[in-house]
Amino acid sequence: MSYTTESVKNVSIAGHGQTGKTTLFERLLFAGGPLARPETVESGKTVSDYTPEEIERKISIHAALGHVERGNKKINFFDTPGSPDFTGDVILSFRAAEFALLLVDGRDGVQIETVKLWRNLEGREKPRGVFLNKLDDERADFDRVLSGIKDKFQREPVPVSFPMGKGAAYRGVIDVLNGKAYLVQGDGLEKEGPVPEEYRDAFETARERLIEAAAEGDDTLMEKYIDQGSLSPEEMHTGLIEALAENKFLPAFAGSALKNSGLTPLLDFIADVGPGPLGARDTARTAEGAEIKAPIDPDKPLAALVIKTSYDQFSGKLSWVKVITGKLAADLEALNVPENKKERIGKLYTCQGKKLEEVKELAAGDVGIIAKSATLKTNDTLSAGDSSLMFLPLRLPEPVHSVAVNAAAKKDEDKLGESLVRAAEEDKTFRYQYNGETRETVISGMGELQINIILDKIKAGQKIDLETHVPKVAYRETITKKAGAEYTHKKQTGGHGQYGKVVMEIAPLPRGENYQFVNAIFGGAIPKNYIPGVEKGIVEGMAHGTMAHYPVVDVEVKLVDGKYHPVDSSELSFKLAARNAFREAMRQASPTLLEPVMHLSVFVEEKYLGDVMSDLSGKRGKILGQDSAGGIAEIQAEVPQAELLRYSIDLRSITSGTGSFNVAFARYAPISGRIAEEVIKTREGFKVTETDD
Repeated sequence: MSYTTESVKNVSIAGHGQTGKTTLFERLLFAGGPLARPETVESGKTVSDYTPEEIERKISIHAALGHVERGNKKINFFDTPGSPDFTGDVILSFRAAEFALLLVDGRDGVQIETVKLWRNLEGREKPRGVFLNKLDDERADFDRVLSGIKDKFQREPVPVSFPMGKGAAYRGVIDVLNGKAYLVQGDGLEKEGPVPEEYRDAFETARERLIEAAAEGDDTLMEKYIDQGSLSPEEMHTGLIEALAENKFLPAFAGSALKNSGLTPLLDFIADVGPGPLGARDTARTAEGAEIKAPIDPDKPLAALVIKTSYDQFSGKLSWVKVITGKLAADLEALNVPENKKERIGKLYTCQGKKLEEVKELAAGDVGIIAKSATLKTNDTLSAGDSSLMFLPLRLPEPVHSVAVNAAAKKDEDKLGESLVRAAEEDKTFRYQYNGETRETVISGMGELQINIILDKIKAGQKIDLETHVPKVAYRETITKKAGAEYTHKKQTGGHGQYGKVVMEIAPLPRGENYQFVNAIFGGAIPKNYIPGVEKGIVEGMAHGTMAHYPVVDVEVKLVDGKYHPVDSSELSFKLAARNAFREAMRQASPTLLEPVMHLSVFVEEKYLGDVMSDLSGKRGKILGQDSAGGIAEIQAEVPQAELLRYSIDLRSITSGTGSFNVAFARYAPISGRIAEEVIKTREGFKVTETDD
């Protein structure tokens, strides 16, 4: 069946770990029709947790996609991981969806990942709702958790459904929008009925609040509401659509996913009121480099964004695409814009978890899968040949945990490299690079769990043994005062010899300015055609400092004099003279070591605040500030990278696994004394290879 842009809805289900996202996804497919019988996470048979590592660990590791039909609408649901280690797949779902549904535990309320996800959605101005799950538990409290949401996010959630009873007395939910009750029916679907009289007052109060939310979506409706005190059902419906599309309204839903409770009001609301793709926008860059907001539009030529790449042992490479404009059809030829290569679209699919369902086309706003693409990668733009738009890549956080890795057997290094390249393509928060400074292959990701799962998968799939260790820190060297030096390179062999003399002065630059070359030669002491050789020599000299052979930064080099020979001079002669002159000058300029300092944002429950701050102080950290709201604290700090190499493990230990953090490079800072001595000692025996001396 083909769907139009108007009939598509895209929803991201996200939340803190263990809030019931996969269970809700499974039960929505059951309530919506595609699934005859829902499974539990414990069974290892759910639609969305289908990879061996997910089944083994009983957690979501990858985003999964499924869809239901409701009221002539196709609703695409993304089930996303709750662990911060796999946040990349949450972010791709936020990019592809027009509505985010945050699951909140009806017992514990807002948790750390809820806060981080909310902030990400705020940055996107993305419409969202909250589903309060597990309300059948004795500890659950719908009103208390709603109040906590309001306190933490300064937004008042408006109930679209609310529970009837709790714990053993939990009976189901009241649908405020449609004025119905939905009763729990054992393992079956909800039973519809009238609102019980005992809940009539609560229903009327909630209905009034929903009408107010609808009035806030439109100025004309607000005037009518003020004048008449109410709105017609049609006006209420229109107002809610507009208010939610503009993110002025935070709908709240009640339920217990495991008991199939609260699903009907949720599905009906998304189908009737939830934001659709039409009119939504995605960020793109024109051929001239200008950023624009490109509207989702079925009437324009094809443009689509690859949001994810995965590999299936039977179907091969799968490219997940969100169609922004036009129509994507099977057997179509389109342009991969970043690669500037034609791409023949073979078969096209939608899916229910791992089960692919072939389709002929996808309309603007829809999400689907291209199989066995020759050129497509995550973040690529696919377009009609006459389009020059290129969509901006996913906004992903920087990795926070790194490990150096190598194959135990040298013969397996190529296998390891190929596997790491593929892993980095499947998960864009995972990075892989060879660090020439430290001579290590370093992999980086969002946490120890993510890294371990990737390495375990490689070991099992490739049948190779791997070795890991804490990576070395890439230090820098710089100078603290001005100095000068000269060096004459002279070499006589049969025939032409080598001759070049260089006189230079060096001086410190402000931190972060790296390098500046000034040619102050007058009178032709060094001919112009040899100046590039001088600069090459300086750059080579800066590649390995004089203290511990780390790269040199933040230095101004002024070439002030020199001498050449009309026969024996060459660019090579001046390169070698400049390299040695620079190193001699650096020895005279009081060199010092620099270490990378990181900006750290730590999210913890307030009860752990003191322990975390004490730990950061012990790591030579500088606390920049902290903010607390609703029991969750955010700490801003600057900490040397050398102290953070195992911080994901340390923080997990301090906070019983509840803490979370983001990290980004801040600057380089000088180190001296015992710390510098230890760094220099670790570089003893480091050999600089230079072939043209």
